[in-house]
Formats: sequence, structure tokens, C-alpha cells
Amino acid sequence: MWETVYVCVFLVSMSFSLLLVPVAKKFAIIFDILDHPSPRKIHNLPTPLTGGIALYFSILATIIAGLIAGRLLPEFFTIYYSGISSVLLKLTIFLTTSAIVVIAGFIDDIYHLKPPVKLGFQIMCGIITFLAGIKISLFSSSVILHLFFTIGWIVVCMNSFNLLDHTNGLAAGVAFIAGTIFFITAAINGQLFIATLLACFLGGVLGFLKYNFPDGKIFLGECGSSFLGYFLGCLAIMGTYYRYQPHQSFLPALSPLLIFSLPFFDTLNVIYIRFKNKKPIFQADTNHISHRLVRLGMSQNQAVGFCYLLTLATGLGALLLSKVNLAGGLVIFIETILILMCVAILESTGRKNG
Repeated sequence: MWETVYVCVFLVSMSFSLLLVPVAKKFAIIFDILDHPSPRKIHNLPTPLTGGIALYFSILATIIAGLIAGRLLPEFFTIYYSGISSVLLKLTIFLTTSAIVVIAGFIDDIYHLKPPVKLGFQIMCGIITFLAGIKISLFSSSVILHLFFTIGWIVVCMNSFNLLDHTNGLAAGVAFIAGTIFFITAAINGQLFIATLLACFLGGVLGFLKYNFPDGKIFLGECGSSFLGYFLGCLAIMGTYYRYQPHQSFLPALSPLLIFSLPFFDTLNVIYIRFKNKKPIFQADTNHISHRLVRLGMSQNQAVGFCYLLTLATGLGALLLSKVNLAGGLVIFIETILILMCVAILESTGRKNG
């Protein structure tokens, strides 16, 4: 029965996104919230930076519409009322912290905040998220460790998708693929709340992609890329991947690492290159994975498609972790590392050609 809800939520969110993105574009043009061309950027025309705002409001509008539908169709939702009521507070806090992420990113898009200020906002969101009960436990009883890992995870996810947002369709497309894998995992495990939020997220992202890829008529902006990382990072924490069974290892709990392997890999690679070249870590450049693939001879769209396939290839292993024993899980992780090593060789060649 709930599969119908997933489809409806997805379609409604996509519809809202398709309607709101053009509105956000006009808003950006009127108030000059644009990303202007520069030597470190690949676009040639000033482009609106308000895609993230449209994405957030499409998700928010869908959730509100869903809650209203729950009131208008009581015979359908009766058996789910207790579950819906139990998550309303967490949902409200989650949407509020998501709004903080979007607002902070929007301010950064306009005023270009310094890295320590941006990091302060991200840590604040991590703390609020932890206090809301969305936290990483890692089989430990230490509250300090829970707080440390939760904040670290949120900050890394936000910055990874922010750094990945350097080519049309890349960050949003990778987020869509990663979100789809999380959705399948949540749906299989019967996690209705998380799967429904992911269906809402996926619809909004797909609607945005129509305007962002391949033409780049509007960008996510700092507000959108940070929101992608925050939203998926939080839902990754809330998901359940490990249920004790005699044959099962602890590796399924590490499924998000496989799903996020591309943005994490790109982030670590870029940080290493900037550190090696003695450049500021937060200084934009053209050493990201898609840039170097282009230097190898790919078109921008081919490089983005390559990254989509890479995300899918490394992320699909997460769906199998709960089905295999420790040895099988280790093979999946080793396979992922080998795939990324092959990409590293390609990137190194691209860097030399650059």
C-alpha cells in the first residue's frame, strides 16, 4: 500500500520543483544573485545561484501537502497515524536545520563568507542535529564520541557535495543516484519515514536537473550543494543497515561510505593536491575529477556521465553488504577501492595533461 505513497510523493515533489526552479531563476536575475564567469570557472555567462532554494521549498511543500492529505484521507492513513505522529517532532527539527543550511548557504552565495564562518554554521547544524536525536553511535556508549562523529559526518558530507558542485548536473546527479540507493535500502528494510523523505528528495532533485543538466540554466549555489550533503548525510545516519544475524558482520553499518565513495574520494583528492601544491584548501581550482577527465579528452557531459556510472558502480555494493558474510563484505570493499584506484590513475594522467 505504501508503495503508492512513494510514487505520489516523488511525482508531487518533482512537479513542485519544475514549477519553483523557474521562479527561483527569475528571483536571482532580479536581485543579481548570479555566479559570474572567472578563470577558475567553466561557464561563460552569469548564472542564477538559487537552485537550492527551489529544491528546499519543493521538498517542504511536498511534505506539507502530504500532511494535509493525511487529514483529508483518514481511511487510508489510519493505520499509520501513530508512526506519523511519532516522527513529527524529529521531522520539524530536521526541516528547520535544513532551512538553516539553506539560509547560511544563501548568505554565502551573496556575501562570500570566509571558510571559518562557513565551518561554524556547519558545526552548529551538526550540534542541533545531534540534539534532535539524529546521531552516529558506532556500537559505542560514549556521548562525546557520538557528538564528535555526528558533527564530523555532517561537516564532511556538506563539504563533499559542495566541492563536487563544479560541473553542470554533477552534484545533483550524484545525489540522485546515492539517494536512490539509500531509498532502495530503506524501502527493503521497511523504514517508511526515511524512504518517504528520500522519495520526496529524489523528485525534487530530478525536477531541478531538468534545468541544470546539460545546459546549466541555473546552479544549486552554496545553499543547494550544502543542502544536498546535509539532507543525505542525515538520512544516512537515520537509516538502519545492521541487524544482528549469526552470519552477518558489522560491515553493513558502513554502507554509506560505499554510497558516498565518489564525493569523498574527490574531496580527499582535491585536498591532497592543494596541500601538495601549497595552496589554500578552500581555494577553488580545476583539479576535480570531472575537470581532469575533460583534460583526458572527454566532453563535460561525458565526464559527468562517467561520474554517474562510477557512483552507481561503487554504491551498488552497499545493497549486498547485508546479504553476505564478513569475507564477502571485505571483497565488496576491496573491489570499491580498486575501482577508485583505477580512477586515480586516470586522474593523475589528466592532471599531467593539464
